[in-house]
Amino acid sequence: MSEHINLNEGRRLFGLNPQGYEDTRPDYPIWIFDHLRDRGALVDGTPTLEIGAGTGKATRRLLDYGANPLTIVEPDARFAALLGKAVNAAPAHCRVVHESFEDVVLSDNQFDLVVAATAFHWIEPISGLRKIKRLLRRDGFVALFWNVLGDVDKEDLFHDATHSLLAPLAVGPSENPDTVPFALDRAAREAEANAAGFNTTEYRESRWSFVLTTDQVGKLYESFSHIQRLDADARAKLLDELMTIADTQFNGKVVRNITSCLYVFS
Repeated sequence: MSEHINLNEGRRLFGLNPQGYEDTRPDYPIWIFDHLRDRGALVDGTPTLEIGAGTGKATRRLLDYGANPLTIVEPDARFAALLGKAVNAAPAHCRVVHESFEDVVLSDNQFDLVVAATAFHWIEPISGLRKIKRLLRRDGFVALFWNVLGDVDKEDLFHDATHSLLAPLAVGPSENPDTVPFALDRAAREAEANAAGFNTTEYRESRWSFVLTTDQVGKLYESFSHIQRLDADARAKLLDELMTIADTQFNGKVVRNITSCLYVFS
């Protein structure tokens, strides 16, 4: 059985190469933000909390759609420079706090929207949602969304070609090999929301694909927690092997499937 990365370690594993993370992690589909706007969850002047912003891929969209003021809780200070660029270019009032969500002290009943983009799986779900509920104003919304690498209904040739290299590595605390990914386990996520006191749950998803060059494969995989935690030599060797497969078996053109999913709780 694969080793599990504990929550404390996992929250601080992503800042090894912030620019590489920014350049190769796919953007979130615009429909997510459009839907939040249409639901009335994200409009001009929405007091918003974002958990685990990373380099600010979702942050920029939140600001564009009216998040203001925006409070950002990001435990890894190595993202500070890129995250600062995202918020400093916006007219909104923004505050960045480099602490874990569990440890940060925030006043209750101050946000109309709390967002976590590909981050909530690093938080214990029910206690995390209960804290979020305390922070929300009455009739506020929670938006949890992910870009999940893979599509359960589509063949993934690069995944198959690299499985033997990646299978021995540790997995996140919420994951188990050969099971439904945390983000796509709708029944579990909605049950946790109900247990935390949310009355309404909504789920939407889209499936798409993107193409990576050999160099982009290396940068993308370097940004994954189970690879970042390797020592420098082991990490370099693994990334070289992944890039060699991309180059020799896929001619430097790797197609990866993505499932983007959104949960809205209120």
